[in-house]
Amino acid sequence: MSLARYAQVRFLTIILGAWLAVFSLTRLVLLASHLGDVNAGVVGLPGIFGLGLVHDLSFLSYAALPMALHFALCPAPVWESGWHKGLLRGLMGVTLFVMLFTAVSEWLFWNEFGVRFNFIAVDYLVYSNEVINNILESYPVYPLLAMLVVLSAAGVALSGKVVDRAIGAPLLSRRGRWVLFAGVVGTSLLVTGIAGQDFAAGGSATQRELAANGPFQFFAAFRNNELDYTQLYATLPGEEVGALLRREVAEPGARFVSDDPQDIRREIDNPGAFRSLNVVLVTIESLSAKYLGCFGDARGLTPNLDRLKPESLFFSNFFATGTRTDRGLEAITLSVPPTPGRSIVKRLGRETGYASLGRQLEARGYDCAFLYGGRGYFDNMNAFFGGNGYRIIDQTSVHEEEITFKNAWGMCDEDLYAQALRQADVVHAEGRPFFFQLMTTSNHRPYTYPEGRIDIPSGHGRDGAVKYADHAIGEFLEAARHRPWFGSTVFVFVADHTANSAGKEDLPVEKYRIPLFIFAPGIVEPREVPTLASQIDLAPTLLGLLNLDYTSTFFGRDVLREDAAGGRALIGNYQHLGLFDGRNLAILSPKKGMRRHDDALGLSDESNGSAQDPLLRRDIAYFQGASHMFQHGLLRWSLDALSKADDGGASPSGAAAFPNRTRREG
Repeated sequence: MSLARYAQVRFLTIILGAWLAVFSLTRLVLLASHLGDVNAGVVGLPGIFGLGLVHDLSFLSYAALPMALHFALCPAPVWESGWHKGLLRGLMGVTLFVMLFTAVSEWLFWNEFGVRFNFIAVDYLVYSNEVINNILESYPVYPLLAMLVVLSAAGVALSGKVVDRAIGAPLLSRRGRWVLFAGVVGTSLLVTGIAGQDFAAGGSATQRELAANGPFQFFAAFRNNELDYTQLYATLPGEEVGALLRREVAEPGARFVSDDPQDIRREIDNPGAFRSLNVVLVTIESLSAKYLGCFGDARGLTPNLDRLKPESLFFSNFFATGTRTDRGLEAITLSVPPTPGRSIVKRLGRETGYASLGRQLEARGYDCAFLYGGRGYFDNMNAFFGGNGYRIIDQTSVHEEEITFKNAWGMCDEDLYAQALRQADVVHAEGRPFFFQLMTTSNHRPYTYPEGRIDIPSGHGRDGAVKYADHAIGEFLEAARHRPWFGSTVFVFVADHTANSAGKEDLPVEKYRIPLFIFAPGIVEPREVPTLASQIDLAPTLLGLLNLDYTSTFFGRDVLREDAAGGRALIGNYQHLGLFDGRNLAILSPKKGMRRHDDALGLSDESNGSAQDPLLRRDIAYFQGASHMFQHGLLRWSLDALSKADDGGASPSGAAAFPNRTRREG
């Protein structure tokens, strides 16, 4: 006799069927809104829905386990009781609400990132205060929730008779209930062996994301936050990796100091006398190159940065290494490629003690500080910077009367720059050079900022936030020009990542392009630098500009050297790792995947690759080498490096030179 006639099976079928309907409708809506990004390709529309069904059933096999266990343990008298029937009806209502809430959340997440839920969504649970406030300020949350409640209630009312008939149907025997539970468990185990986060392996990135299942991706992301390179990615013998990597980072005046072929620690001898210049390095939230007039945008959003172009070293071929703030900070501060999974910034317990840019300058007597517009516990910034040579100044250490405007993410950029000016005045008066690394927040959803600064009202989208961020930079530089330390200061303006890096491909190179300006009137001769580079090249380039000799663990190069090697850019996201040589792109993916895109900025013709491909070998060398050095502690700051510093003005610790200051301002 068919199992479909029994109450437990019928009720479970109704719940799972409703979930399947919502998943299919969500996929259809996302597809309809992104038809331009979906080609027939390998997967095609039937494939998207076919693979999507596999993902949906995979998730539902796990989601059904608690219900199936309850059904197995629930005896007939309890099932038939009034309170239990009410409980099941309530479960139907709650389930409908969760379904609709998930669908709306997926739409909003896709709208922001162009993908299904991934480990970014998992990370956002940790930082619920910022995220919830950001959502409340960005979307009409309460009307949306009210609408979902109404729709859920309507769904319960419309399905009431069907649910009641299912609940009142004949019950499975005790043996039948356990057979049902065993069947759900067996299906879940089968799914574990077949489907995974990368199950939909064919087609474009957009096709794979459409075929995916948001809740399934969300839970899969828990196990993919930390990814083992050697287990998941293509590898080469260690000696080959070491030789390749040393060729990549070698330059005249550099001497490797270890017998370990996979250790790239080397002494850098920059020609000329060390220049003890102040450095203000501003990392601007989400500033894609495409928004700047000097990159061809005609909307006039960045007049201040555009004016800097003829007055600065303007890097026209510069790329972000990753897709999130912590990746940009990792690359700029440590000069390491974006290893898979979490950035080093967020690897709790392993985020400190590195040979960072701040450590190098702190050892030369600099006062090094990290200034952040928000709360520095976000993305583990306080722990990372505090443990790598910086003192911390964030929103929590600023007096409330000094904050003129703030939103969910922190104080406005003008307030952050005001803090930098105050700190610079104090340190300069004490006779020390300073290195300040700033991280802004205003160019971020909900795109709010002080009214009256620009001609776009606050909260009206990214364009206004970009224009405000540029306005704040102009005000900052104008104020700095009147400070006594201005003439001996190098200003660096760079983005942490772009506004949106999603596209038809896993790593759409052009969407990683960001601006970099090095502005120092009377110190640096302005010119355009067309050399291909990425954020890992900023630290060695900056230290080269200061003629600083140091012991380096950096994977980047000094781009400004006349004898510098040809350019390349390391880019990646939380799974895919790429090397772009200016024309072609090599990509490493989980499950030992190797591909290349020829003419990556044009037609981007994709093909499978092998470890015999020189471009892929270079790609492997960088990322396998970075993973090896991280795992074996070879990126650590060595106390021996302190003895390498020149005697003049050197100090082993910024904190020691400021005995009355704590590591965190407040």
